[in-house]
Amino acid sequence: MDRNVLFILCFFTLILCINTHEKQLTVNIEPRKQDCFFERINEKQTVELDYQVIDGGHGDLDITFQTYDPYGRILLADYKKSGNTHTINTQTTGDYKFCFDNTFSSFNTKTVFFELIVDNDEDDFGASENMNGLNPEDVYELKIQDIQDIVNRVRADLNKIRQMQDIIKSVEARDRNIAEENFFKVTSFSFMQIVIMLFVGGIQVLMLRSLFDDNSRVHKIWKNLDSLR
Repeated sequence: MDRNVLFILCFFTLILCINTHEKQLTVNIEPRKQDCFFERINEKQTVELDYQVIDGGHGDLDITFQTYDPYGRILLADYKKSGNTHTINTQTTGDYKFCFDNTFSSFNTKTVFFELIVDNDEDDFGASENMNGLNPEDVYELKIQDIQDIVNRVRADLNKIRQMQDIIKSVEARDRNIAEENFFKVTSFSFMQIVIMLFVGGIQVLMLRSLFDDNSRVHKIWKNLDSLR
């Protein structure tokens, strides 16, 4: 087989063998409830997780978040935050638990965007050694190692870019919900002001008309008050 063809096949094989697991989900956390999600993760892996509260249901954009190891120990905890990003290096193989707690809220349902990236922590980004004195087979293996290093770097950068894009999308969704919530509050307040103004204006008109109408009940009440004086 031609050396260049074998080179290309090895390149695509390395791309297919990239061991990265990614999960994204958007969940609704009901008031006075806690929802937990489980993910089986091996030891010596790097876990990157990010969450954003994108809708607060006419309330604050906050949630309480905890991460537990397979033994039930708390690895990290955030109390009433709108979002955060964490990185965990696992020491134990097992089911890790990620919980979103909305028990402090009495009426508002929280919508949370959650992203989980699990990656091996054994990537080797080192450069090849000096090739002087090596036979052709060893040189070829070092070349393959260089390709693997480049692919790993590109893969890591692409994961970072995709993660940042997901964060930007979740922030945009949160900002849109905040704008819609502010619009709802302004519209409701303006409508209440208009109703109150119309009600007060109608009362003023009735009062003024009754003052000049001898047969009205208000006019009689005023006459009785004057007679009492």
